[in-house]
Amino acid sequence: MIVRLLPEAKAELDKLPPAEAVAMSRVILKLAELGTDLLFPHHSGVRGSAGLRELRPRAGRSPWRALYRRVGDAFVVAAIGPEAKVDRRSFNSAVQVAGERLVAYVEREGGTV
Repeated sequence: MIVRLLPEAKAELDKLPPAEAVAMSRVILKLAELGTDLLFPHHSGVRGSAGLRELRPRAGRSPWRALYRRVGDAFVVAAIGPEAKVDRRSFNSAVQVAGERLVAYVEREGGTV
């Protein structure tokens, strides 16, 4: 499966502590390898956000999440932010930003969110 990392999400990934960046890269690779067969606890839906999902590095034990959605034949990682229990306010902000970035991505590339 194709996984696209938006440039803004790549910049956020680059700002993570090195061990967390490695863990995030691994779960992104798992998504690419397994696609829709990737199971919980490696990802889950984001409550209150239609269609947005979160990748959960270290089977959910990481304090970071990658927010993504399927767009056409690809998964698009739109934002990386803190886990909700670690920082609810920043998580909610990352969810909003991810949604906005996905809308802009679809407008640029075509397709549906």
